[in-house]
Amino acid sequence: MIAIGSDHGGFELKEEIKTYLTEKGYVVKDFGVQREMSVDYPDIAHPVCMAVLKGEYERGILVCGTGIGISIAANKIPGIRAALCGNCYSARMAKQHNNANIITLGGRVTGTDLAKEIVDAWLETKFEGGRHQTRVDKIHGLENK
Repeated sequence: MIAIGSDHGGFELKEEIKTYLTEKGYVVKDFGVQREMSVDYPDIAHPVCMAVLKGEYERGILVCGTGIGISIAANKIPGIRAALCGNCYSARMAKQHNNANIITLGGRVTGTDLAKEIVDAWLETKFEGGRHQTRVDKIHGLENK
């Protein structure tokens, strides 16, 4: 189960990814925006991140114009490890090494086909744990300081 959301700059790409994932058999919950209207990306990042943290959804995908702003907003929420991914290698490493529970994409800078490949790479990759778990634990330790 995947939570997804975007601001106006990521609306079109979010819609493409949502359709793609649904066709592949994933359960996808769209947290908005529901049409191409101006919205502030923190207002979308928060409910998606909270749904992931509560365990209602396994992972989340957030999209804004560049993926940067929504990534920054998501990473302000303790427990979220949001990774801005512009290629498949970064998406695999985000999950494999960082156990990223959210990925962010740029609707104005990432083509639809590449975005689908990035999402697939991230969803198909497992967290390695081990030495990487120690690092993830240290990241969580930073949230408590």
